[in-house]
Amino acid sequence: MAINETIRRPIAGISSMATRNLLADLVAQYEQRQHRRVVIESVGGVAAARRVQEGERFDVVVLAADAIDQLAADGRIVAGRRVDLARSGVAIAVAAGAPRPDIGTEAALREAILAARSIGYSTGPSGTHLVRLFEQWGIVEALAPRIVQAPPGVPVGTLVADGEVELGFQQLSEMLHVPGIDVIGALPAEVQIVTIFSAAICTVSDQCEAAQALLSFLASPETARVKLDHGMEPV
Repeated sequence: MAINETIRRPIAGISSMATRNLLADLVAQYEQRQHRRVVIESVGGVAAARRVQEGERFDVVVLAADAIDQLAADGRIVAGRRVDLARSGVAIAVAAGAPRPDIGTEAALREAILAARSIGYSTGPSGTHLVRLFEQWGIVEALAPRIVQAPPGVPVGTLVADGEVELGFQQLSEMLHVPGIDVIGALPAEVQIVTIFSAAICTVSDQCEAAQALLSFLASPETARVKLDHGMEPV
């Protein structure tokens, strides 16, 4: 006799904020097709990785590939079950209707940053990349009084929309759905960073087969259109 859907535990997952909206759409499709409930919590990437490290009960985890690699090294995900889902670049935003600075080249971007009243970035991979870029350009000290780092789990776009920062940087997928901002473009190719987001099965899961079926769907070609709609590229 089949286990009744109402008493089966949902597939539980955790992800960073960068894939929150994408996963919400894909999970809705999966639930409709497979009649299996999936609950994915999206938080700051550092917090998500920490909770998996601490052994909290999740079946799947979706994070930047380097974070997944660290979890694998620490024995927190099932060996050989990682799948790459999507690539995401860093975008730049200003408040809706605000002047749009030239960001078409590395030199132009540097000048736009130096001219901005304030600059916002995240605690995720895009923020780490920007800090390195500022160090490379030798402008860390000049920017220090004007830099605002969004708290974990808070979209940089909301700081831009609220007027807290003039120029905001984050994954395009996290900028697209924020009201009150204009996404003015991506980082120039010569300084762009592309983050690969991956998914894996947690070693504490007791639903490995169900988790694997979900991961197979998330990585399947049929999800490509949804990923593009959320500002990401299929891997």
